[in-house]
Amino acid sequence: MIPVETALERLTALADALDIEDVPLDQAAGRVLARDVAARRDQPPFAASAMDGYAVNAAEAERDAQFRVIGEAAAGHRFDGRVGAGQCVRIFTGAPLPEGTDFVIIQEDVHRTGQMITVTHDPGTAPHVRARGADFSAGATVSAPRLLRPQDIALLAAMNVPAVPVTRRPRVAILSTGDELVMPGETPGPDQIIVSNSFGLQAMLRDHGATAEVLPIARDTVASLQTAFAAARDADLILTIGGASVGDHDLVGQVAGELGMEQAFYKIAMRPGKPLMAGRMGGSVMIGLPGNPVSAMVCGHVFVLPVIRRMQGLEARAPDLMRAPLAAALQANGPRAHYMRATLHDGTIRAFDRQDSALLGVLAAANALLVRPPHDPARAVGETVGYMPL
Repeated sequence: MIPVETALERLTALADALDIEDVPLDQAAGRVLARDVAARRDQPPFAASAMDGYAVNAAEAERDAQFRVIGEAAAGHRFDGRVGAGQCVRIFTGAPLPEGTDFVIIQEDVHRTGQMITVTHDPGTAPHVRARGADFSAGATVSAPRLLRPQDIALLAAMNVPAVPVTRRPRVAILSTGDELVMPGETPGPDQIIVSNSFGLQAMLRDHGATAEVLPIARDTVASLQTAFAAARDADLILTIGGASVGDHDLVGQVAGELGMEQAFYKIAMRPGKPLMAGRMGGSVMIGLPGNPVSAMVCGHVFVLPVIRRMQGLEARAPDLMRAPLAAALQANGPRAHYMRATLHDGTIRAFDRQDSALLGVLAAANALLVRPPHDPARAVGETVGYMPL
């Protein structure tokens, strides 16, 4: 068995960043920017009013001063003339400042009669003006790689960037194996169960930018597994679930090897998830996940998502653990790292009493994985431990 950290290093080394494609801005959210993108204009593109009021020369802005209103400026409708001494322009938020002005007296500080205004309060020193390029200037860049969030999309739109270069979405084929499995909605036989891992992993992968296809269940025969691997040959990542252990019916490693898989490792010092296998098969990365539902999902968080990040051009590493005090004591841990299902509540964390790797109900109730290093000593209430949010 190898440590979790070593397994992750070997696994992410198998993957490379995928090709780049241009997508329209309205399809770029959640994608990874693959090349730096530059702004095509200043923002704002002109000095603009930040308030509703009257645009004047700052040197004339003082209490009791009087100005003649010679025009109006609104957003999208500038005043084209020049403003001279003793003159002002009625201006609204977002409108360009007229020539000859550099200060906005807010409307609450003036009294207007006809075309004349009188400054009734001290206008202060804040000009209420957004300078040209105050947000960004033409040529300013959004740097890659970057997972594009809604606020990034808004920024790119303001930069007048209609399409962006992004890394192609990783294509993942998910293959559950086992004679005991049937699909949701089917009627299981007396010795069968409903397949669940495939759909949980598919949802996880889609949430993190990949496309994921659930293939038909492969039965515990060489021929069925060969057919399944053939159907997955165009995937960037092949995830098999189950059949990677050492039982008489665990044929995944054997068939994958016969089809040319170059194995990077097998078995890790981790609970749950010991029988994890990884390698390359043709142009695909292959990860053989354990069959137990919780094991497969936990390994998805710990190992599969970093590979997806790597394929998207992002940094591929285990997430930094967050820290929280224990709400309940823990016994000493054994020789394998233990990713315990837990709940984080009111700033403290509590591991579930039941940690069996078949209990999906416990995983669904958890919002964190409490991470115990190998040989971690017993921990008392209030001691700080590391965890991964779920």
